[in-house]
Amino acid sequence: MQIQTVGILSPGDMGQAIAAVLNQNGLKTIAALDDRSPRTRQLAAAGNIQDVGSLTQLVIESDLVLSVLVPAAATEAAKQVAEVIANVRKQILYVDCNAVAPQKVKRIAQLIESSGATFVDASIIGPPPRVPGRTRIYASGKQTGEFQQLRDYGLDIRVIGDEIGQASGLKMSYAALTKGLTAISTELLIAAHRLGLDEPLWEEVSSSQPELAAILTRSIPSMTPKAHRWIGEMEEIAETFQELGLTERIFYGAADVYRLVKDTSLGKETPEECDRDRPLREIINALSDETASN
Repeated sequence: MQIQTVGILSPGDMGQAIAAVLNQNGLKTIAALDDRSPRTRQLAAAGNIQDVGSLTQLVIESDLVLSVLVPAAATEAAKQVAEVIANVRKQILYVDCNAVAPQKVKRIAQLIESSGATFVDASIIGPPPRVPGRTRIYASGKQTGEFQQLRDYGLDIRVIGDEIGQASGLKMSYAALTKGLTAISTELLIAAHRLGLDEPLWEEVSSSQPELAAILTRSIPSMTPKAHRWIGEMEEIAETFQELGLTERIFYGAADVYRLVKDTSLGKETPEECDRDRPLREIINALSDETASN
């Protein structure tokens, strides 16, 4: 099947950036924006994503659907798409790019495949692909050959196997490292601030762990507007590790850290509003003060 039109579920920060890359390289992208927020509509317009109104129309017009959602919405979205596919009898490829546990993506695959469509498991590692070379999309499943067509339209797609769950498992493992580290670091820096030890701690980290200091200086400022999305991701990692006979408690704790951040003024900013140059000390002070009253 030659892919000509890609449906985006949904054009948020990541979905919009992916669609923009595809559009810039000559592929048509569409979204179902009925009942969507003004911000989502603005993002779609900025990415030149065409609004087709309903989910039914999106399925009818799409050759491939990319699901790029918060983890909690992944299963319900797949159910809705599967119902439409069964009703309109359209043969499409559904690619789940969500940060979900391998056992969950296997259930999602069953939903989609039972409707008559084909399925690919995918995971996105890196920021929204606004800068070439910084974002990878890993894929697994027997239908990855069709998905790889998008490499011709600007996406870095890397196939790692033919089993559903492999791509999601890679995402869970990688995010456990990166976002898990950010959660632990955020909490310990808040603790040091409340102990009145933030300056000597940061001097020590900068001296003995300069690479880590550089990572935290980048990662924590960009985390705050995304904390609400990362709660579910940490919970998916916890479920992944529990399924493997490992402790899930570390990542439920990381989810709690992001839950605290979500309710602060910094956590309520959108990615467009966030000041990425805001000093780390200012962020930790604000998080410490605001979470102390929660």
